[in-house]
Amino acid sequence: MNPTHGGDGGADRCQEGDGDTGRHETAEERADRLWSDLLQELRVAQTGVQILFGFLLAVVFQPRFVDLSAADRTIYVVTVMLGSATAAALIGPVSIHRLLTGRRLKVQTVAWASRLTMLGLVLLFCTMCSTLLLILRVALQNALALWLVGAMALWFLVCWFVVPAWVLARSSSERGR
Repeated sequence: MNPTHGGDGGADRCQEGDGDTGRHETAEERADRLWSDLLQELRVAQTGVQILFGFLLAVVFQPRFVDLSAADRTIYVVTVMLGSATAAALIGPVSIHRLLTGRRLKVQTVAWASRLTMLGLVLLFCTMCSTLLLILRVALQNALALWLVGAMALWFLVCWFVVPAWVLARSSSERGR
């Protein structure tokens, strides 16, 4: 018998207190629940990425684009490439799911989709910072833009990664008592 799962008639159900879920569910039931959670998260992220990417694609067709400096054009190209990579990473889980559905690989599908989503969030962080840098360089035309982007990047890091890491560490230490 698996040490982290109880055997109830061969159903291989996770038992409360023996694993990381605290629920009575099979690995497949857990994968279904995690997939549903991931889809909800992806809906939020994908909408934001699509709006941002649409904005980025429209910038090149604006009359003022020709007035951008070489540095700003480079930032724009990097930003568009980051936006493309972000969209690919955050839409990727849908493709993974579609191509693997019905092949009894739900647990692996959720694991890989989750990894791709995390990569998408890191790329989204980079895209947001790059977009802000371009916009603020054009709007302010001074070094303040870099400081403002740095401050916002720190804020994104705190909201997206530091707070969850802190909650996880706090939760782990409370369980260890």
